[in-house]
Amino acid sequence: MSSSPAPDQGHGIDRDALYRRITLRLIPFIFVCYLFNYLDRVNVGFAKLQMLDALNFSETIYGLGAGIFFIGYVLCGLPSNLALNKFGPRRWIALMMITWGTLSTCLLFVTTPTQFYVLRLFTGAAEAGFFPGIVLYLSQWFPGQRRGRIMALFMSAIPVSGLLGGPFSGWILNHFAAGQGGLAGWQWMFLIQGLPTVVLGCLAVFLLSDSFAKAGWLSAAERQAVADDLAADAAGKPKTVSDSLLSVLTNPLIWTFGFVYFCIQSGVYAINFWLPSIIKNLGFSDALLIGWLSAIPYLLAGVFMLLVGRSADLRNERRWHLVVPMLMGALGLLIAVNFAHSPVIAILGLSIATMGALTGLPMFWPMPTALLTAGTAVAGLAIINSVGQMAGFLSPYLVGFIKDQTGSTDAALYSLAGLIVFGSLVALRVSRQR
Repeated sequence: MSSSPAPDQGHGIDRDALYRRITLRLIPFIFVCYLFNYLDRVNVGFAKLQMLDALNFSETIYGLGAGIFFIGYVLCGLPSNLALNKFGPRRWIALMMITWGTLSTCLLFVTTPTQFYVLRLFTGAAEAGFFPGIVLYLSQWFPGQRRGRIMALFMSAIPVSGLLGGPFSGWILNHFAAGQGGLAGWQWMFLIQGLPTVVLGCLAVFLLSDSFAKAGWLSAAERQAVADDLAADAAGKPKTVSDSLLSVLTNPLIWTFGFVYFCIQSGVYAINFWLPSIIKNLGFSDALLIGWLSAIPYLLAGVFMLLVGRSADLRNERRWHLVVPMLMGALGLLIAVNFAHSPVIAILGLSIATMGALTGLPMFWPMPTALLTAGTAVAGLAIINSVGQMAGFLSPYLVGFIKDQTGSTDAALYSLAGLIVFGSLVALRVSRQR
């Protein structure tokens, strides 16, 4: 009597080996692309250390310029994701990267607030479809039970961008402080960090496959195994009456997820845009030292993110692996505010906040991708991401405005901590109901 095949051995394919191979083929390049995506988005936080004095910008001007990026991002998120689905990920991702890399580099020519606002606005529009497009792309390669680790690997580019980008940005600001080549340090930073994105965009055309069905490096049996896994995954999702755009726009679950993501991103962007300034206010003035100190929270966050992603997949548990990091983010901000007089404790608080907030990002996305059908996901993921990214406008602008009015960021960070706690309660409720 023959025994039935093990669950991961259907069609004679070792599923673990297959998905390891897919991971090694896709994730390293996507990881590097997202690293520069995030670095190009938030490097104004380091440019601020020199840019404001050089251009005579106020904190409010900086906050508005940092945040207006997300107006373009939100407006173009849905149409960009629809275009990616229509024209294919390979060409559309390449076009987005070449465009935003060029615009980000052009920030070195800024001399007025209006120029700063316009370039940030259009850079946001160019980047809009990248992240939700990658989330959709990965969901079409990996079944739900494997997405926790995959999303953690992909999104660990965020803490790595902080880990490497902080010291690197600080070194650029210091090394080019004398104005070599007629450019200031902050201008060199935009140039050096923007051009690699253009190169990566050109490489995307050759290194990415539009789908597993078109991946020549997979055998026919391997492509069928992936198709079977994704079909089984889709069969377990809730049924919807319609996948039309109107039904997506009126789906309360999508807007609820969008709000939860907004709360997570409020903490993330408060950290990303203001961490160098907060550390400077603790009494540190050297740009390179600020860069190294800002790397500490990101190093810890990167390790924590991977551990939590692995734990979530092994236990097949999503709710508390999301809610606990969110609460850590709020707690860390409160510690940083209340112990600003003690640099060691304040940096510990910032580390806890960064670990929690950044880990909340990859732990969030397996939930909507598991509940949305394939037709709903194209528009639904873009809407969720766009709603969440509104925090990128609100958070830095709020912090900058309150600092100009009160001379301190404390009230803004208290408000953001409260918002994160409320978002964690909503996440707990919606995940329990589902």
